[in-house]
Amino acid sequence: MKLRIRGNSIRIRVSKPELTQIAAAGLAEDRIQFGPASELRYRVDVKASGALEVELQGSLLRVIVPKKEVERWLAPEQVSIEGRQAIGDGTHLRILVEKDYTCLAPRGDEDDAELFANPQKAHKPTR
Repeated sequence: MKLRIRGNSIRIRVSKPELTQIAAAGLAEDRIQFGPASELRYRVDVKASGALEVELQGSLLRVIVPKKEVERWLAPEQVSIEGRQAIGDGTHLRILVEKDYTCLAPRGDEDDAELFANPQKAHKPTR
């Protein structure tokens, strides 16, 4: 999983195996370590119903997705689940959970074997 936080926006990208795990087990988790005893865990959890939401509990960031949205997301043409969460004073947190596609340009330091095939690669003109 990849996590991106920018301002009042959070985005998580998941690979094919992670989406399969989310659909079957109801969650997928990853983490980043900052030292021997310091880490941030981030997880996608499935709930029976309700709205897309985010919770921060200590060092665990949870993105909670309704089951019906996950079921819709399994379709090949569905790229993402998107929503907004009120955080007070008329301000919102933008939430985006999306399939992670292979890059159009190769990156030597990234293994994209488990990512979704980029639909734009199929339409890329040949020279």
